[in-house]
Amino acid sequence: MLFFKQKKELGPKDSQNINQSKIDLEIITKMNQEFALTLDLNDTLMTALRVIINRINAQAANIFLINDNIKKFQCIASLHQDYLEDYELNLKDGVMGKAVQERKCIRVGNVKKDVREIAEFYFDLDNKTNFTTYSVLCAPLIAANECIGVIHCLNKKTENKLFVEEDRKLLETLSAPAALAIRNAKMAKEMVEKNKIQKEIEIVGEIQKSLLSSNKSKEFPIAGINIPAKLVSGDFYNFSEIGEAKYGFGVADVSGKGIKSSLLMSKASSLYRCLSKSNFSASDLLYQLNNEICETISRGMFVTMIIGIYDKKKQELLLSSAGHEPPLIYSNDGTFSNFNEAGPPLGVMANTKYPEHKIPFVNSSMYIFTDGITEIKNPRGEMLGSEGFQNYIKKYQSTEINLRLKSIIDDILGKGHIQKDDLTIVAIDS
Repeated sequence: MLFFKQKKELGPKDSQNINQSKIDLEIITKMNQEFALTLDLNDTLMTALRVIINRINAQAANIFLINDNIKKFQCIASLHQDYLEDYELNLKDGVMGKAVQERKCIRVGNVKKDVREIAEFYFDLDNKTNFTTYSVLCAPLIAANECIGVIHCLNKKTENKLFVEEDRKLLETLSAPAALAIRNAKMAKEMVEKNKIQKEIEIVGEIQKSLLSSNKSKEFPIAGINIPAKLVSGDFYNFSEIGEAKYGFGVADVSGKGIKSSLLMSKASSLYRCLSKSNFSASDLLYQLNNEICETISRGMFVTMIIGIYDKKKQELLLSSAGHEPPLIYSNDGTFSNFNEAGPPLGVMANTKYPEHKIPFVNSSMYIFTDGITEIKNPRGEMLGSEGFQNYIKKYQSTEINLRLKSIIDDILGKGHIQKDDLTIVAIDS
């Protein structure tokens, strides 16, 4: 004879637990569906708070995310508790710090009967928010094994206003999908901001290009080229005809890299373009530029610059340099010479007097460049140097000036040299 064990009948409490589990599963499913509808961080935060506050039956709730830059909790979403906008807390403070440290949901059944530091923490928080805290639930937001913040629930909507253990377990369950959704929305927001910044940098780069002089007809004796290492450049050049067969030019290189350097370059180039229209003295121009830049320059930054005037009738150059790379002068007989006279870079010391020099300029070409040219390295780590650059000048000297500079740059990069700095060359043919 076979005997079968009679199946135990479910009591009212068991049925209630099963029904509640189904409800909670439906809530989690609904949360995931709502979270999938948007990657907007604010929408995601408020959706999470509304769902959780209703299911937990809490009086108020808020979300604190960890700001890694300042190492603090920052409240970025709150329901039914005022004055918490951008509220900051130390990462070890109160029950929030404990929840993150232990990586589990913490329940403070009755704040007033809890340990002294917890009670003092909420007494201080209540004073700042005009709120009275009786009981607390705090769950860490953990996604991809990273704790990004906490969900903080205050006071159950019951007569005694106290949370129980089942509430803690429930919030621990509900915080998991919320954490994943918040992390995804946070990453989406950061990506949007990054793309926005990238677009703004591209615009800055385009504005910078517009500040550079455009190459003119092949009869014009000056041409320039600038190849930024990144989207923005710290190099600048400008040239123009100033009348009576005279041509003014300026080439500059800002120390450092990135946005800070590009902004200083934009300032220096704008000042030069403005001042050079009425001041035809190379040394006076550098004096004025230096004083203007010294007023606002950041510590440790400077600008090297060379300013000149080519007088075609007199066949001479008037030059003044502020710490810039010595330009190369290539004569038709195949020899090179340098202009080495220079004062200190712009932005180092105000009221600096810059000497200017006249040099004969007949049957020659002058090449003004930034250190990105001579310091560029081949795959073996060897710098091009001045002699290497001279070889490229000789190779393309017979090429028309507007094509010559691009040919030089293309050949240097085509030989496998690795660009890590802006490449700028300005050529002047006599």
